[in-house]
Amino acid sequence: MKVVIVGGVAGGATAAARLRRLDEKAEIIVLERSGFVSYANCGLPYYVGGVISRRGALTLQTPESFRTRFNIDVRVKNEVVEILRESKQVRVRRLEDGTEYLENYDKLILSPGAKAVIPPVAGVDSDKIFTLRTVEDTFKIDDFIKEKLPSQAAVIGGGFIGIEAAENLRNRGIEVTLVEWADQVMPQMDYDMACILNAHLRAQGVTLRLGTRLTAFSEKEGKLIAHTDKGDIEADMALMSVGVVPDTALAKQAGLTLGLKGAIVTDEHMRTSDESIYAVGDAVQIKNSVSGKDALIALAGPANKQGRIAADNICGIGSRYKGAAGSSVLKVFEMTAAFTGLSEKAAKNLGLEADKVVLFSPNHATYYPGAKNMTLKVIFEKKSGRILGAQAVGYEGVEKRIDVLSAAIRAKMTAYDLQELDLCYAPPFSSAKDPVNMAGYVIANVLEGCKQFHWTDLPAASADKNVVLLDVRTNEEFAAGHFKGALHIPVDELRERLGELDKKKKIYVNCQSGLRSYIACRILSGNGFDCYNFSGGYRFYAIVAGEAKAEGIACHPCGIPVREE
Repeated sequence: MKVVIVGGVAGGATAAARLRRLDEKAEIIVLERSGFVSYANCGLPYYVGGVISRRGALTLQTPESFRTRFNIDVRVKNEVVEILRESKQVRVRRLEDGTEYLENYDKLILSPGAKAVIPPVAGVDSDKIFTLRTVEDTFKIDDFIKEKLPSQAAVIGGGFIGIEAAENLRNRGIEVTLVEWADQVMPQMDYDMACILNAHLRAQGVTLRLGTRLTAFSEKEGKLIAHTDKGDIEADMALMSVGVVPDTALAKQAGLTLGLKGAIVTDEHMRTSDESIYAVGDAVQIKNSVSGKDALIALAGPANKQGRIAADNICGIGSRYKGAAGSSVLKVFEMTAAFTGLSEKAAKNLGLEADKVVLFSPNHATYYPGAKNMTLKVIFEKKSGRILGAQAVGYEGVEKRIDVLSAAIRAKMTAYDLQELDLCYAPPFSSAKDPVNMAGYVIANVLEGCKQFHWTDLPAASADKNVVLLDVRTNEEFAAGHFKGALHIPVDELRERLGELDKKKKIYVNCQSGLRSYIACRILSGNGFDCYNFSGGYRFYAIVAGEAKAEGIACHPCGIPVREE
């Protein structure tokens, strides 16, 4: 059997190695148009920032190592330009000299990946404008910085690559302006959670131009000018990171069935509309494992799994790919952001009957030194309590909680299952009630009748004469900031001061994190009041409203910061 693989990196390289492990006799050829067949794509921004200092560290495998260890013929700088399905051949162009040749195959695996989107604006072809998708891109940026010593950079796009590029350019001492057409960075996350990242990026010296569209580039007196609908930005270089699209021109030419944004459609065995051709990686349309809808998820984890499954099926093992929840994690200077499954906005767009809770938890026991804040948002199905998605922003331990919740989503767990999870605990690592367990408790409370309100409900609540805004924090917290018109009764005084409240009105209760206000709601409901707990607490509102920066220290449930002696 002869298998030809078009493209390396995650999907193609994994498929090649798996094929060899399953079939020692197969002839395996990998054709890669770049100069690198298997490299750490996700590590590229950190080479730009100097965190990864050795160029060779980015290369996971070389043509020589593939040949020595796996007896696989890897040909870099060989671009497949045509698929001849009837004769089971591919036409290959040697990029170094332009000559072409035909290569036969019994089975073909397409792993072309995705390509960076370049907006069709004037001046975008300047040699001062870069993308960050390949190793060659990375070295080009690094060489430019070393040679030209830029002091200002414009980063266009606030997704994964844009944020990572902004951080790493700042690490090189370059002033960064990040331009994003949406009103938040990380569009995969909900606005309120992304506000924490907005605040932290600004605190790290990144200038954010949110809700801003790039219109053109020009050059003046040696400077690059990024023109936007809200003014010009002067820079010495720019990095385009507005997204990627499946690189499927080859598949389209071959007449394979295509789907979302031209992505290749496969079955659960990763087989295309041609039974001899498989496809894996960023160029493939998959199923979102939570919604069941068609999706594009350009991540290394799914690509690796798909490569293995394609190889299995070529060798007679009927492995199936069951989709992905899009679990992701991102470093944002000292902070960590992670998410999995459906966001609140995605659930709404799908028409699901969903709700959410927002928790404020330290990453470990607050009495152990070094505890830091974590904000956790969990999306759930209203009727069943089934977990649909989760987002977390904080410091240490963020990705651990999202990994657990990703597994819970895969297993179709409910809030009640989260309560029962037996998770590791020791003071340096967690709390006896882990934030994941706490999410289960909070959601269960909501399912069982505890009412809540969110920051989006505040304008209507403030204008409603039948609503009382009750703040149950300490005097110091209330003095530092509160909702306009709020009545202040500290939670420890509430039972003695119930007479100050009108049972004919709805009581909307807030504290700093949502815990004391929950206790207050229990007191109030036990005394016949109709009460609602403020999700996420005043601290969350203050960040979303732009009044506060993302905190770094942990807080006791009473809201008093934990200070190390």
